[in-house]
Amino acid sequence: MTLKLRLPRKLVDTIASLVSRTTPSLSGLIAGSLFVALSLTPSLLPRTWVAQGVLSGVSFAVGYFLGLFADWLWRALHLPRRSVMDLPNGRAVVAVVCLLLILPFAWRAAAWQNSTRVLMDLEPVRTIHPAGVLVVASITMLVIVAFVRLAKMTIRALSRSAARVMPERTATILGMLGAFLLFWVVATGIVIRFGMQVVDSSYRTYDAFVEPDLSPPSDPLKSGSAASLLNWQELGRQGRRYISSGPSAAEIGAVLGQPAREPLRVYVGMRSAATPEQRAMLALRELERTGGFDRAALVVITPTGTGWVDEAGIDPIEFLEGGDIASVAMQYSYLSSPLSLIAEPDNGNESARALFNAIYRHWTSLPEDKRPRLYLYGLSLGALNSSRAADPFELAGEPIQGALWAGPPFASRIWRSITDGRNPGSPEWLPQFRDGRAVRFMNQQSGHGQRSKAWGRIRIVYLQYASDPVTFFEFSSIYRRPDWTRGRLGPDVSPELRWFPIVSFLQLAGDMATFTNTPTGFGHSFAVDHYIDAWMEVADVQGWPPERVERLKRHLQKLPAEPSEI
Repeated sequence: MTLKLRLPRKLVDTIASLVSRTTPSLSGLIAGSLFVALSLTPSLLPRTWVAQGVLSGVSFAVGYFLGLFADWLWRALHLPRRSVMDLPNGRAVVAVVCLLLILPFAWRAAAWQNSTRVLMDLEPVRTIHPAGVLVVASITMLVIVAFVRLAKMTIRALSRSAARVMPERTATILGMLGAFLLFWVVATGIVIRFGMQVVDSSYRTYDAFVEPDLSPPSDPLKSGSAASLLNWQELGRQGRRYISSGPSAAEIGAVLGQPAREPLRVYVGMRSAATPEQRAMLALRELERTGGFDRAALVVITPTGTGWVDEAGIDPIEFLEGGDIASVAMQYSYLSSPLSLIAEPDNGNESARALFNAIYRHWTSLPEDKRPRLYLYGLSLGALNSSRAADPFELAGEPIQGALWAGPPFASRIWRSITDGRNPGSPEWLPQFRDGRAVRFMNQQSGHGQRSKAWGRIRIVYLQYASDPVTFFEFSSIYRRPDWTRGRLGPDVSPELRWFPIVSFLQLAGDMATFTNTPTGFGHSFAVDHYIDAWMEVADVQGWPPERVERLKRHLQKLPAEPSEI
């Protein structure tokens, strides 16, 4: 028995009208094919065939609509026009031209992907699976075209209604404005709001979930213990993981070959108090209770959007300080960093500032010879908010000792200002800033010729990889070649990478959407051995022979890698 689905004829005709065009645009087809070809070239990160299919579909749609605009402009200027499509076998000629544009690039696509993969120690691919790419690209393109046709139909319907009571041109403008307003209301008022409510509820439930393998600590010096000012359930999922992990005094002592102390960790969850200021005061009181200000060093951590603290970023400094260190972090969201920026853009900044102000005020009230060295640390969105937390004018009198900011997002104004003001001749992906006394940049190769120079009173290190789209994405790349593509490219960037207007922007946007899939040590996933080198600079670690540093790196590299929860 065969089941047949019969759709109403009118519905079938409507769907067909959305995705069909009697005479395709010659300019659109050629521009779209060119964009597809260029989308196969390498960008910062390697792409799966599914990601390549989506990118190629979007690229074709953008190119096609630019071609349509060129056609409209040509007609508006009343220039002579005759379409190849109208000639005998014209469509076949156009199809051959489009294939000739795409095929050479498709033939090179796997090699281009491998030029990136080999730099990131990934297995090379034999093919980009062109059939799969074509299917995904076609679906993506049709969805975009259908949406545009729907918008066009909406404009026409509204314009016809308005034309009954007003001039045609005025009705057309009002139809466009009405359609834009309608889509905006539907998108923001229904789709986005409903979607954010669903996502928020999901993340909130996930954050509140108490893992059965994690129980409240028995050590009274740990957050969430019976003696703590903080409730274990209120720490949040990331807070409980952070408090339950980390090296012990015995582990540190075994690696260093000398007695060590148990590092102190304080974490305040969003449920611990109602406002950032109240949570910051809880963090301060918990640090005082546990003796955090009596340690040799204190690190103020700004987590990522989910509240995650990267173990690879904090474990090294705990070893380098022999365990004589305390750290404090405060959750400001349970959403992923991109969603956190959209839904609550000011929360991270307010939280980081409240925590730093509370810690810094107490720290400056202590005798200078009786207080710990004070450092800041943040990864990704945490780096952005951490860099905003400290007022440079407030620090002028009593500066902190330093900061380590890993993977600073492209939206970081301080990072952007320093990068733009770099010394002539130094690359954007690893700048030199003035004499290097206050700010230095490090990557897989641990610096750029400044390690022998003396530091000033404060040490700020940016740890960044040239292949990180979170750092090197630029909106202006749609029309302007980014500086990081000029001259010598970064050590983890394909030498085959080239900049193309519009297409390179789409490639970088695609890289931004898949940045969590890179192997450790590349892209936006930072390796523990690179953190060790960076912390040694920030904390001015002296007296460590090279063999001890290598022993520490080998030990931490053997530990299970945490899944990134940016």
